Amino acid sequence: MALATAPNSYDALLRPGERGSADRARPGTDAVRPRSVCGRSAGVSRRSAAGALPAGRHTEAQTAAVAQSRSPRFARSTNLCVIRSLVMATQREKMLAGEMYDPFDPELVAARARARDLCQQFNTTRESEQAERRRMLRDLFGKGGDSVWMQPPFYCDYGTNIELGERVFFNFNCIVLDVCRVRIGDFTLFGPAVQIYTPLHPFNAEQRRREEFGKPIDIGSDVWVGGGAIILGGVTIGARAVIGAGSVVTRDVPEAVFAAGNPCRVIRAINE
Repeated sequence: MALATAPNSYDALLRPGERGSADRARPGTDAVRPRSVCGRSAGVSRRSAAGALPAGRHTEAQTAAVAQSRSPRFARSTNLCVIRSLVMATQREKMLAGEMYDPFDPELVAARARARDLCQQFNTTRESEQAERRRMLRDLFGKGGDSVWMQPPFYCDYGTNIELGERVFFNFNCIVLDVCRVRIGDFTLFGPAVQIYTPLHPFNAEQRRREEFGKPIDIGSDVWVGGGAIILGGVTIGARAVIGAGSVVTRDVPEAVFAAGNPCRVIRAINE
């Protein structure tokens, strides 16, 4: 991606004659300050907002078309803001968005260390230490730590990207690699040694040495996942589905079906 090698100075992204003036309007003109363009209340100073796009998400092409109709300088400022937002995205933001990111970024390394320390502490607790376990689970998960039922050992990458519904159950030795969001519905059950993987790696070997990406996983309510099953990134499993033990789930599973195998396929509907 070309922006990966963008210079550190934003002045280098401006046209000659504009460098050093990106954050101020020229006296006596109606030019828009780039800071206003980047902000939520972006608009044209002392000028009607007629022709503005309706509220909501717009494509870059739509934004550029309206900008060009206002003034060339506005268009250049808008493009600069798009570039700035891309250049300034953190590795964590890229990771959660499913983009290529650097897993050795210090912020991510520290977040993984925190999660693994919590898992290690949790995995060494005794059955009688339920209050201590509950405190650790609240600290570990992004949501649902106050009601999850967990049999140690349990392992995850970050924990904060795992969102659990009410009374989710993990049996012994489950693993959730949560570089992207993992959302699990109410009363879903996981057998022993279930593995949930959001990370993916590029096929290019050189790129694989320094970057990775991921895809989120969504699992509905009242799902039962049999022991030893593996669920891969990008998969959605519908509510009330049952996944057979040892299955490798590589594609979406609809709700209220029994599915099993490698790769996992629908066997029959569940009518009872």
